[in-house]
Amino acid sequence: MIALRQVSLQRGTQALLEGADLTLHAGHKAGIVGPNGAGKSSLFKLLLGELAPDRGAVEMSGGQRIAHMAQEVEALDRAIIDYVLDGDHELRETEAALTAARESDHAHREAELHGAIEALDGYSAPARAAQLLVGLGFTQQDLVRPLSDFSGGWRMRVNLARTLFMPSDVLLLDEPTNHLDLDALLWLEQWLMRYPGTLLLISHDRDFLDAVCDHIVHFDRQMLVIYRGNYSTFERTRAEKLALQQAEAVKQQARREEIERFVARFRYQANKARQAQSRLKMLERMGDIAMAHADSPFHFSIPAADKTSHPLLVLDEARLGYRDAAGNETAQLDNVKLTLLPGQRIGLLGPNGAGKSTLIKSLTGELALLAGKRVPGEHLAIGYFAQHQLEGLDLASTPFMHVQRLSPTAADLDIRKFLGGFGFQGDDAFGQVGRFSGGEKARLALALVAWQKPNLLLLDEPTNHLDLEMREALTEALAAFEGTVIIVSHDRHLLRATVDEFWRVADHRVEPFDGDLEDYRAWLKARLEGERREARVEKGERQADSAAPKEDRKANRRAAAELREKLRPLKKSRDRAEQAMEKVQAELAKVEEALGDAELYTDAGRKEELTATLARQGELKSRLDSLEAEWLAAEEELEAMEAELSGG
Repeated sequence: MIALRQVSLQRGTQALLEGADLTLHAGHKAGIVGPNGAGKSSLFKLLLGELAPDRGAVEMSGGQRIAHMAQEVEALDRAIIDYVLDGDHELRETEAALTAARESDHAHREAELHGAIEALDGYSAPARAAQLLVGLGFTQQDLVRPLSDFSGGWRMRVNLARTLFMPSDVLLLDEPTNHLDLDALLWLEQWLMRYPGTLLLISHDRDFLDAVCDHIVHFDRQMLVIYRGNYSTFERTRAEKLALQQAEAVKQQARREEIERFVARFRYQANKARQAQSRLKMLERMGDIAMAHADSPFHFSIPAADKTSHPLLVLDEARLGYRDAAGNETAQLDNVKLTLLPGQRIGLLGPNGAGKSTLIKSLTGELALLAGKRVPGEHLAIGYFAQHQLEGLDLASTPFMHVQRLSPTAADLDIRKFLGGFGFQGDDAFGQVGRFSGGEKARLALALVAWQKPNLLLLDEPTNHLDLEMREALTEALAAFEGTVIIVSHDRHLLRATVDEFWRVADHRVEPFDGDLEDYRAWLKARLEGERREARVEKGERQADSAAPKEDRKANRRAAAELREKLRPLKKSRDRAEQAMEKVQAELAKVEEALGDAELYTDAGRKEELTATLARQGELKSRLDSLEAEWLAAEEELEAMEAELSGG
């Protein structure tokens, strides 16, 4: 059992909890919700003993093993499967003791330790660790690569796998779906539903909370209020409570009527496609959902451009991918033919790495086509949001100045009113961006997209870093947006409410997907089962080969030796690119560490140093992109050669 008794907690000048009570029993799966800054992560620190309450007591049943996902991961030169296995400290200590016993030739001690490893389920540990990593999107070949090879987002996936691998009675997860695509999210959802211990989950993904949680803990005015049921049940219950408060009733009714008017308009535009009908049902529910968020600080719209084109944008027989500095091409999508029309609302689905972001970048024109044509309409106005947009914000500036630069003649009052809808109210509109959290930067980046009145919105994971209230406001704004929308997102609630059709990006193709998200889940499951069957067949063939006559095995060994000789130049080329990437990544890390110095932005005497450092950061990122493309081209050529030679 976990219990907080009359707990009060203050961080700096802000009171997070004031006489709060909470009781969670073994096996509960509780979603922790509340606005950013309310104290959700501090609650975890209380349970871990990293913080002590100012008043009251935190009680936990004795002997409970707690697994908690760290927010930072060191770039170690250690294979990711070994890093995951390191999460089971008792197993690793027992394995080390076994090695020592072998070296000292203590047979009796060895036998004891083998039994201890068996009791810890240690002999299945590598297979269990591999299953976690593959479920989160890694390939079998990735498992032996060092952690330092991977970007920050992929390191967080490794860290999540390590946390899930740890033996635990209580699991604390803080935003585990950040950096996950839809496929990995669906896998994690199923894993957590089967987890037998007590789960405390901080997440801003309502569908994820709905699927996994049986209780919701809400931070409400320095108190902890627990609700039985999932997130949708919490919303309904809270809406009923708010409706009883007369001060909120008028506001709620206005929001309900606004959404009902929108649904009435949309009803006569929707065709009979399954996706459109699914969206219509979702919109009908939004009136009830809005009531639970009547006190949200976020409420905004995204105005569309005054003029549009028909069509807005065309890709004709396009090949999409990357070209390195040497001119070598790596294609991800072939023969792409698509026409974007005014008012279309499209969600992109597909496995990780299949090319969804590549398609978005190609549509923006940021990524040049390898072949084919990109034909923009005369009045095309693109609004593009991707995670790297956050890196492009001026850290020394303010939200107000960012908008003012886009529209120097805009009235100050109009800018402040607009920013208020995105949560930058009062003095917050003049806060320094460099001090903002990831969520605040994401809100500002979305605000800048909305201010420019696009007629084509291209959104690549727009909900990362956003809390539930801001996600709901974005969902409503996108549902009412009158332009064309293309979205990549793992937030299924957002997709259901904002898109009428899905396109599947898979197997080097982009094609309409005739179904909804449940159909996609079924397609994905069937695809994974097919891959497993192929792997089993291949494994069976390898086993059959091992049973071949001795002379056949000699011939196979000679053939393998010849294969290694032919592959050696390709491997050297790949390894050279890999080593160069490591050097550039190390230098880039130093440059970004220097850019983390706040004085670099505030000291007028260091302006030239700041400019030079930012320029160097850009050079290194460009160099890293080229090297990654070079490495990928070498790796693909190597795989193709191996397949060709093994087939011959």
